[in-house]
Amino acid sequence: MSDYAMYKGDELLHIGTIEEIAKAHGVLQQTIRFYTTPAYRRRVSKREKAENYIEVFRLEDEID
Repeated sequence: MSDYAMYKGDELLHIGTIEEIAKAHGVLQQTIRFYTTPAYRRRVSKREKAENYIEVFRLEDEID
């Protein structure tokens, strides 16, 4: 399973799997997956005040 990092603005809210993040924040896994999509980022960028919004990024494995 992949780990994800959830941010609100510059603040790190949670690191874990989609299931763990969803459970910790009381939302559906589908919601967390949506936060990772380009469609969500486009929607947020159209807001007048597009700051301090939630972002979720997949963490990459380090390769030596």
